[in-house]
Amino acid sequence: MVGSILVVDDEKNIRRTLRMVLEGEGYEVDEAGTAEDGLERVARGGIELLILDVRLPGMSGLEALGRLRESHPKLPVLMISGHASVGEAVLAVQTGATDFFEKPLDRDRVLVRVHNALKTGRLEREVSRLQAGLEKRYEMIGNSPIMKQLYGAIEKVAPTTGRVLVTGESGTGKELIARALHRLSPRASGAFVKVNCAAIPATLIESELFGYERGAFTGAETRRKGMFELADQGTLFLDEIGDMSASAQAKVLRALQNGEITRVGSEKSIAVDVRVIAATNKNLERAIADGEFREDLFFRLAVVPLRSPSLHERRSDIPALALSFLEAFSEENGMRVKPVDPPVWDRLRGMPWPGNVRELKNVVERMAILSGDRITVDDLPPQVGSPRVSAEISSALGLPDGAFEDGRRLTLREYRDRAERRYIEATLEECEGNVSKASSILGVERTNLHKKMRALAVQRER
Repeated sequence: MVGSILVVDDEKNIRRTLRMVLEGEGYEVDEAGTAEDGLERVARGGIELLILDVRLPGMSGLEALGRLRESHPKLPVLMISGHASVGEAVLAVQTGATDFFEKPLDRDRVLVRVHNALKTGRLEREVSRLQAGLEKRYEMIGNSPIMKQLYGAIEKVAPTTGRVLVTGESGTGKELIARALHRLSPRASGAFVKVNCAAIPATLIESELFGYERGAFTGAETRRKGMFELADQGTLFLDEIGDMSASAQAKVLRALQNGEITRVGSEKSIAVDVRVIAATNKNLERAIADGEFREDLFFRLAVVPLRSPSLHERRSDIPALALSFLEAFSEENGMRVKPVDPPVWDRLRGMPWPGNVRELKNVVERMAILSGDRITVDDLPPQVGSPRVSAEISSALGLPDGAFEDGRRLTLREYRDRAERRYIEATLEECEGNVSKASSILGVERTNLHKKMRALAVQRER
């Protein structure tokens, strides 16, 4: 890949020499004679590497480097120094320069340093891109009142050392809460280590959490650190803590009490500094009553309880969530983001989502794959809009029959109108279409009943 390199030096011969050497290797080269001109050129963009003389007329190279580190912290900078200014060049490296080389210039040395600086710069940009993508992947989305309350609680708890127990249904995003707590904490520069307690067999959970010594059991050919050690100075996320074995619970309790763990097959204690965040979709109070979970561990973990709301509690967030999933899926698969017809959002808001956010993500990805140029209601899963499913939706949410139609929850006025229409039609049927008799039973004037029948498109004969 061709690199765009800017050479800033007040000596014209130095600039010419570097240009000839670098262009001979296929690089694009630009020049500037002062630091001021160099900073202006960098500000216009397109520069991958800056070669900067330490001593320049006017603003020095060191001063220019300081300004660059504020405005372009990731831009690789190679410093040029004369024999008398090697100390200054070393100081420049210590304060942000990528490397330096001395005058007189050595062609091979220059090319090696330029190649390494460009490679390092590109790797750093790629790392930054991946980190940004990772942060976006684990971004919490939604502005519903219940989510705003959750954000406020996270902001209060994150900077503290308090342990957090996150509860909520499966698929609601409990891991996102844990990652937000880590990202906003003083431990953000440390590791975030996730352990799914439900996915690890009970016979292996202790060795996964605490590590093991060589020969501790069959197959333990080398010493291995456990998750507690790997999360030292960081955050350990114990997902589905309610599925942990009684033996592992006792050892986790000891680690929380003493700040020490012991590898399987060892008697030596190891000090660890870990903030534990636990999560579960189970009722731990009930598990305690049933003797399946330690009460003392529960109180150690649940210093601050946070609840992850289910999707049907935050229906107004569904369009934003769905659009985020659509954009992420399209980017990952090299697809354009397809436009979405507005009725799709209404349908999605009306679904019950027993699988919560995880289910919504799956539905959105399916529509992105199977739809045409745009996503329409015809691309929704086949069960959406089924009368049977609509009845199941109403039942699941504890709502009266008919509260949903075509997977969409009715407005209050729509539900009232349909209920009135059904009641009037049933009464007319009972009265064999006699409006006067029906109006007497319904307790309304005959003329008013006629108006209501016209407004609701009620038919006398069914």
